[in-house]
Amino acid sequence: QVRLVESGGGSVQAGGSLRLSCAASFGYIGRRNCMGWFRQAPGKEREGLATIFTDGHNTYYADSVKGRFTVSQDTAKNMWYLQMSSLKPEDTAVYYCAARWVNWGPNCWSQAREIDFSYWGQGTQVTVSS
Repeated sequence: QVRLVESGGGSVQAGGSLRLSCAASFGYIGRRNCMGWFRQAPGKEREGLATIFTDGHNTYYADSVKGRFTVSQDTAKNMWYLQMSSLKPEDTAVYYCAARWVNWGPNCWSQAREIDFSYWGQGTQVTVSS
């Protein structure tokens, strides 16, 4: 069983930064796990933002966050992070981390699709004010 718990959300002014954390507990630590970050704003569909492969090097970013958000991991602690900078009011949403296993690495860093991820955290609210 995989359990994911996000933290680090809050309120920030436009232009500010936040770092989200995702604590993961795995029943089995696979060598090919893929972690993703998503968000959902009120009235909108869930949006895939970023992924990071188990090697820690291969990542994917959606155009909407590329250059502003950075995904990273500390596998020794089973922690994943989303560093968010230059935040905008339109970044306001509930942010989720998610996990999946992949048989082929590029399946992780080619895109972030909600349907591909099996395990989800409960979400953490991020509010950016202008």
